[in-house]
Order: sequence, then structure tokens, then C-alpha cells
Amino acid sequence: MNEATRLREASVERAHMLERVRDLLVGALHVRTAREDIQPDVALFGTGLCLDSVDAVELVVCLEAEFGLRLSEGVFATTELRTVAGLVELALARGEAPR
Repeated sequence: MNEATRLREASVERAHMLERVRDLLVGALHVRTAREDIQPDVALFGTGLCLDSVDAVELVVCLEAEFGLRLSEGVFATTELRTVAGLVELALARGEAPR
């Protein structure tokens, strides 16, 4: 496989994973932002999607169930849980292959 093909496949995989993360945020966490308006660089907490500490726990449970992740207690201190793009990267790096 050449480099261009590999990059194209990685881009498609990332886009697919972004859609799955958006679905999880809207479906399981009931984020009030329209699915298509959730941008990769938006913050999950604070002024972004306005998730709170209860949502954070539910988010971890959903990530483990949806993507086959096993997250440690220290996961809340990681940068992956700060933005939507971080969740995508976390799922791609440590989770299952996209469905």
C-alpha cells in the first residue's frame, strides 16, 4: 500500500470515528448541540458542550462499552478527554476498529 492510500484510509477511518463519537455524545449523553454542529475542536466541559462531572463518568462508561476501551481512574487527567477530537484519537489508538 502506498503512502497516499494509507493516508486516505486513515482519514476515512478518523471521519467514521468522529461520526461514532458524535452519535455517542448526542444519543447517550443527550448533548443539546445538533450532531452535525459538534466540531472536533469543541471542549467537552465548561463552555464547550457543557458536560459536568456526572456526564464525565457516564462518558467513560460509554467509551468503554462502545469502543472496547479499558480506561483507568486517571483518565480524567488526560488531554484525550478535553475535546471531541481527543475522544476520536483515544478511540482510534486504544479501541476497536471502526464499525
